[in-house]
Formats: sequence, structure tokens, C-alpha cells
Amino acid sequence: MVDEPIRVEGMRLPDVDQVLQTERKSYTTPWSRRAFVSELTENAYAHYLVAKTGQRVIGYIGMWFIVDEGHITNVAVHPDFRGRGVGRMLLQAAMDLTKISGGVRVTLEVRVSNTVAQHLYESMDFRRVGVRRGYYTDDGEDAYIMVWGKMPGKETE
Repeated sequence: MVDEPIRVEGMRLPDVDQVLQTERKSYTTPWSRRAFVSELTENAYAHYLVAKTGQRVIGYIGMWFIVDEGHITNVAVHPDFRGRGVGRMLLQAAMDLTKISGGVRVTLEVRVSNTVAQHLYESMDFRRVGVRRGYYTDDGEDAYIMVWGKMPGKETE
């Protein structure tokens, strides 16, 4: 299955079980099945994408569209597929979806200690604009706020 191309598509309810596998391998406080189902079925602002090879979900990204902004709520790549550009593909798809939807920026929070993710975001023109102190509830770690695109109140970027 490794030779099958990776594609990005909209997350559907049947994808949730595999998404949860990646979620549990990626985070100390993973989202629940109910949280993902709720995002897919009850939240009109939510848009979730999965990366697949064959029928296997190997990563996902979630975001909320609010006015002219896409806010990334979570993103993860299964450990077996890290370092292969899957995270970049998902992030680019989310950025493209934001543009297509009329958005002018994408925001996210990232752990101060997660330098691998920060380097990915910076390589895709995200920039640090602030810090959320004690953002992560599992250990109280701070998060950098990162933004791609036009900043509010700025005429050009």
C-alpha cells in the first residue's frame, strides 16, 4: 500500500475510527469520538480533511471558518507516515480551502516546544504574532499564535 498515492479529501463519519487512532498516538489529551462526530454533524463552521493512501487514513486537519478566517483546530499525521510531506499537504489543502471560501488568513496555536511543527508552519509563510500563556490544559505549556495571510487592520500583505 505504500506505493499508493496520497490524496486529501473531506472527512466523513466512516473515517472517524481511523482518525481516532492517529489522534491517540499524537496527543496526550486526545479528542473523543463524540468531539469529532459533533464537529462533522453539528458545527456549521467546521471543515475537516483527511489524507489517505488507499483506504487508510494517515492524517487529518480540522478548521473552523469564521468571517474571513480559517482557524486550524487540530492537525496530526500518523507516526508511520511522518516526515513524508503529509502534514504539508494537509496544511496546504486547508489554506487553499480558506482562499476558495473567501478567507484572507489562517490562524493556529502550536506548542512552544513543538519546533518541528513551527518549522513547517514557518516554511509555509506562517508567522508568530503572539503567545497564549498556559494554553495547553494537560501541562500548562504556552502556545505560539501563528498566522498566514492578511492581518486584521492591514491593507496589504
